Amino acid sequence: MDIFYELNNRTAELIGITFFDPKQLVSLVIRFIINFAVVAVIARYFYFPKSNRRDYMFVFIIMSISIFMLVTLMEGDVMNTGAALSLFAIFGIIRYRTEAVPIREMTYLFMLVAVSVVNAMGRAEYHPKNDYWSGIGLVTIVFANLIFILLAYLFESSKLVSSNCSKYIKYDNVALIAPDRRDELKADLEKRTGLKILKVEVGTIDFLKDCCLIRIYYDEPKDRGNSIEQISRMPQ
Repeated sequence: MDIFYELNNRTAELIGITFFDPKQLVSLVIRFIINFAVVAVIARYFYFPKSNRRDYMFVFIIMSISIFMLVTLMEGDVMNTGAALSLFAIFGIIRYRTEAVPIREMTYLFMLVAVSVVNAMGRAEYHPKNDYWSGIGLVTIVFANLIFILLAYLFESSKLVSSNCSKYIKYDNVALIAPDRRDELKADLEKRTGLKILKVEVGTIDFLKDCCLIRIYYDEPKDRGNSIEQISRMPQ
C-alpha cells in the first residue's frame, strides 16, 4: 500500500493524475458491466429480432460504451459533460443526415444513450464530516436499468402495442381508388402482393401517368422492422 501511495503522489505531482485508485476502478468495472449487460440485452434481444440490422446494433453498443466512458471519466464535471454530450449530438446529426434513419432506430439510440448516462453519473460520495453518503446507490441504478428493459419489452410486445407493417406502393389502376370501390382495390392489391391487407390509404394521384401512391397496412411478422418499408418512392 505504501508503494501505491508513493506512486500516486509522484504521478499526481508530475502529470496531475494518480497512478491507481482501487475504489474508482471497482466502481468503473461494476457500472460498466451493468451498462454493457443492459445495452446488449436491449439491442440484441429487443431491437435486433425485428430489424435484423447488425449495423445499427453495432452503432448502438459502441456509442453507448463511448458515452458511458466519456461521462464516467469526467468525474461529474457538469460543464465538460454537457459539452461532450453536445459534441456527440452534433456528430450524430452529421452522421445520420446522410441516411434517413427510421424513428424506431432513433428511439433506441436515444434510450441507450440515456441508459449510459444514468449508469455513468450514478456514483456515491462519502461526507466524513457529517458521516453520510450522497448520490445514487447501486440498487437505484439497477432498478433504473430494469425499467429501461421493461419498457423495451412492453413496447416490442405485439400483445401490448399493435405492430402492423406498412408499405408504399406506386399503383397503376387509378379507377379503383374511388371510395366506393375500396373493396375492389384491396382485393386487387392482395392478389398482386400476396398479403392480407388490413387498410389502404390513397395519397398523391397523377392522372397524366395514370398512377397514384398508396400505403397499405398488413400483418406479416417476417416484415416487422423492415428497414425500407417507410421509403415512399422508388430509388433513381
